[in-house]
Amino acid sequence: MKKNIRYALILLTICAVSTFFLALTNSITAPIIEEMDIQARLKALEAVSGGHEIGEQHDVDGVHYVSYQIDLSDGGNPAGWILGLKTNGYGGEMTLVASYTLDGVMQYAQLLNHSETPGLGKKAEESWYMEKFKNTGGSNPVPTTKAMLSAGDAQAVSGSSVTFTAIAKAIAAGSNYVKGLGGAL
Repeated sequence: MKKNIRYALILLTICAVSTFFLALTNSITAPIIEEMDIQARLKALEAVSGGHEIGEQHDVDGVHYVSYQIDLSDGGNPAGWILGLKTNGYGGEMTLVASYTLDGVMQYAQLLNHSETPGLGKKAEESWYMEKFKNTGGSNPVPTTKAMLSAGDAQAVSGSSVTFTAIAKAIAAGSNYVKGLGGAL
């Protein structure tokens, strides 16, 4: 009996010390990780802004895929929006930002966070991947299936059908959302 109590106390001590060091490590690294996330987001917003002035962020509630919008302007004149988009890929939730003209044409998009498979869905991080959606969404529909792509583009995204479809649907939903705004900031 004493032997079991002794082992339990040793195990309890090990757990308490481990918990302390994990909490200490978290308290040191959490602010650094948060700052890195903020910097990555700002960099992504700059990348998709197309050189336009980035305005204030406004949260969007009740719209599937769209979580926030940011006004874009050019010399004080409305130029479009950046939308924060959320979708679910093969590896779970993905977040991306995409810029749109006033009439819903997608200009630039960049993936922010994801857990997609390396070598397949992770291709979506690369700039060429999002080029397949550039200048779509107005009168030119967003390609939401591989059949809507050229043979070369379809081959380039092969093996990541779930990722492609998830991103395409989010970008299309963003375009429809912007069209619903009617061009007014």
